[in-house]
Amino acid sequence: MEKMEALYHEKAVENGSLMISACGFDSIPAELGLMFNSKQWEEPAVPNRVEAYLSLESDKRIVGNFGTLESAVLGVANVDKLQALRKSRPRRARPMIPGPPPSKGPTIEHQKKVGLWAVRLPSADSIVVRRTLSTLTENPHGLPGVSESDEHIEKRKNFWLSMKPAHFGVKLGSKSLLGVFRFIAVGINIGLFGSLSFGRWLLLKFPSIFTLGWFRKKGPSEEEVESATFKMWFVGQGYSSANLASQGGNIKPDTEIITRVMGPEIGYLTTPIILLQCALILLSQRKNLPKGGVYPPGIVFGPTDLQERLQQNGISFDVISKDALSS
Repeated sequence: MEKMEALYHEKAVENGSLMISACGFDSIPAELGLMFNSKQWEEPAVPNRVEAYLSLESDKRIVGNFGTLESAVLGVANVDKLQALRKSRPRRARPMIPGPPPSKGPTIEHQKKVGLWAVRLPSADSIVVRRTLSTLTENPHGLPGVSESDEHIEKRKNFWLSMKPAHFGVKLGSKSLLGVFRFIAVGINIGLFGSLSFGRWLLLKFPSIFTLGWFRKKGPSEEEVESATFKMWFVGQGYSSANLASQGGNIKPDTEIITRVMGPEIGYLTTPIILLQCALILLSQRKNLPKGGVYPPGIVFGPTDLQERLQQNGISFDVISKDALSS
């Protein structure tokens, strides 16, 4: 995604070609889920951090698409090239986030509020969100459309002015501690074997063995797809007042807002739903979207009715709780 942006963004702007990356799971739920959580912070309250906890659930067993595994393996194989690309690119603008940056925290976390044990997920979602926030920092009113009406211009500006940036991360969650150790074991296998040519051959030749049954070449059965669901919890912590956040020092958050995005199986059901609705918006609302460029989905689809469309097709957005935190 970042390579495509580096190679083609300027050309796309010149030619009026709009290219949007990551229009599936779990980048769209991550971006829209963060925005949904942000909307719940009513002035003068401000968020400082939002941690997303992804939980995959099924009455049978969780089996992933082989293409997802292949993408992860190739990502590990090309990590040096990605780091070199990032170093070669100019530093993007960073949003002003109230309060001190959060600590990294423990490797394994027990998030009691959502009932999950969790470990950090090295996915692209944090980078996708960061790209959207950088673009928004450079364009506080969002990206102007090709030929927007005055009404839509006002709608777009109000939407982005209501968004409050926050530090963001994603963790993979399990109801049991044993499940987290399984995540770690599979991650170690992909990390170690994915860096070697022979190791990649082993991973992709025998996926079921090296991923402890999570991936297989033929993918999940229809029954496994039908029984699977996902829940993505967004635990936002911040301050009841921006003045409190600006006092300096290591001031701890005093407010917590938890929201959730929930839907059917991620690869064969949720991703097609998301991709199709993104395509329909591109077709029907092109005049309200940026003229051209290579962008992450949030900065393009944020002010549209994508969230409402997803809700009409089985993906829900819910507010779970709003609480004061003890010092």
